[in-house]
Amino acid sequence: MAIEVGTPAPDFELKDNHGRTVRLSDFRAADAAGGAKNVVLLFYPFAFTGVCTGELCALRDELPSFVNDDTQLLAVSNDSIHTLRVFAEQEGLEYPLLSDFWPHGEVSRAYGVFDEEKGCAVRGTFIIDKEGVVRWSVVNALPDARDLDEYVKALAAL
Repeated sequence: MAIEVGTPAPDFELKDNHGRTVRLSDFRAADAAGGAKNVVLLFYPFAFTGVCTGELCALRDELPSFVNDDTQLLAVSNDSIHTLRVFAEQEGLEYPLLSDFWPHGEVSRAYGVFDEEKGCAVRGTFIIDKEGVVRWSVVNALPDARDLDEYVKALAAL
């Protein structure tokens, strides 16, 4: 069961596709050295798969809506950082792809979007405000792509 809107977002520390450490708390108002940001936290099953590639490339094509002075996009899968590095280079993805590889699915589980049977995250998206509170979410089944326009509307409402 995914975490509910209105609850504090579980903090995490993951490596991105370049091996850099990314902490959710680094984007919060009290902790953000460079200014707080809303976070679009997007979980997806696997790099290099059709629906995932389509979703992540659609985000790439609309990047100013999701990576700017007010918002940061973080995409999380259970792939290794090495897989994510190649995937990002191949698809021209310039936002952080975070690896929830080990302990396998720990962050995905904390957000309630890990599919134990398949061993990967389902398509969960959480919009987290500058105070670290979940303000909007959607969880789709593995084969069902998400609607980016819904993210834009949710961000505009913050």
